[in-house]
Amino acid sequence: MLKILVIHGPNLDILGAREPKIYGRITLKEINSKLLKLAKEKKVGLEIIQSNHEGRIVDLIGKSKDKFKAILINPAAYTHTSVAIRDAISACGLPAVEVHLSNIYSREEFRHNSLIAPVAKGQISGFGENSYLLGLLAVLKLLGPQK
Repeated sequence: MLKILVIHGPNLDILGAREPKIYGRITLKEINSKLLKLAKEKKVGLEIIQSNHEGRIVDLIGKSKDKFKAILINPAAYTHTSVAIRDAISACGLPAVEVHLSNIYSREEFRHNSLIAPVAKGQISGFGENSYLLGLLAVLKLLGPQK
C-alpha cells in the first residue's frame, strides 16, 4: 500500500485552544481523523507525526525515503526558520506538499517567507483544516495512478 508521511510541526498539538481567531477550534485529533478518512477512501496509508522538536522532524524526513512515497508537512513556525528541515526535504528526494491552516501571507511580515516552499512541490494555506485535505489530494495527484 502506498504510504505518505504526515508531519505536524510545533504547537499544532494545542490546536483548538491555541489562538482560535487564527486557527479555529478544530483539534489536531479532528484533523488527523479527517485525513485518515480521506486516505481510506483513496486507499493509501498515512503515518502521522506531531513534534515540537526540529531535530526529530529532520530525523523523520531523513529516514522517510525507504518507507514513504511522499510527505505532507505543516512545518508551522519552522516554516520561517528551519534551514535544517528545508535541507532534509531537499535531500530525501520525496515530493513534499507544504500546508498551513492560516494564510501565512496575510499575517505578520516575518511569516511571509517560507524556507520550505522552494523545495516543496507546492503549498496550500489559508483554508483551515481543508488545507490538509487539499494537500493530501495534491500529494496523490503528484504521485499519479498507483498499480
